[in-house]
Amino acid sequence: MLNSSIQTLQNAGVPSPEVDARELVLHALGLNRTALLTRANEEISATDAAKVAALIEHRAARIPLQHLIGEVEWGGIRLKTDARALVPRPETEVLLTLARQNVERRTWNVEKHSDHDPRSTIHDPLTILDIGTGSGALALALKAALPDAQVWATDISAEALALARENAELNGLEVHFELGSLFADLRGPFDLIVSNPPYLPAADKLTADPEVRHDPEVALYSGSDGLDLARALVAQAGDFLAPRGTLLLELDPRNVRQMAQEMRGWHTEVWPDLTGRERFLNAQREH
Repeated sequence: MLNSSIQTLQNAGVPSPEVDARELVLHALGLNRTALLTRANEEISATDAAKVAALIEHRAARIPLQHLIGEVEWGGIRLKTDARALVPRPETEVLLTLARQNVERRTWNVEKHSDHDPRSTIHDPLTILDIGTGSGALALALKAALPDAQVWATDISAEALALARENAELNGLEVHFELGSLFADLRGPFDLIVSNPPYLPAADKLTADPEVRHDPEVALYSGSDGLDLARALVAQAGDFLAPRGTLLLELDPRNVRQMAQEMRGWHTEVWPDLTGRERFLNAQREH
């Protein structure tokens, strides 16, 4: 069963046929990895075989694995995943880590210097905004890691926000969701603004993997160089940041340096992802 499933996915050009076939078999049969090994030679019922075959057929048609399983573990929480929003990517967990490190570093600096520099004040509670939240992954993972923080999240898609609210309920986390573009009707100020906006050049549609075509286009593409939305976000962000607040963006390795160069009046740093490609932009307003 497993070997034939792997072969089917290989023939369909699925990038990781062994991993995907194993995950779908586990999901269909309700097994963990240990049980799959110990029961590898057992016969399965016709009903279970049909479940596996249906999932393998859908994956061979290049429906994303996460859509077929229906959920993913990401950033320490469980998230429902479907076509209403982007599937949370592993690289965005680096953005989550950078955000947490920023908060920890800033809190330490406030505690060390608050008696000497009144500008080092930080909101109590800490205020965080996630722009373009999609499934709610980043906002919810930050809330889980920083339970005392007040977290807001916006998205232009009502469908994505519905999924984000479902994920908030699933994890028992309270995040304030707002429908609207960029900063919606929020006032701020925020100590930390994070965003994984659409950042792909429009021309990428022509060469996108079949799985990508199951994602909402509004969450993927942003003008000829991929920076249309990021530029609009940066143009407004200074008015919503608290003193010494931080803006963290995930962008494309092809355009993150361009965005940094355009940000006059900001102190910027570009950081790599786990593969060493420049992807993340850390920025503070110059004072």
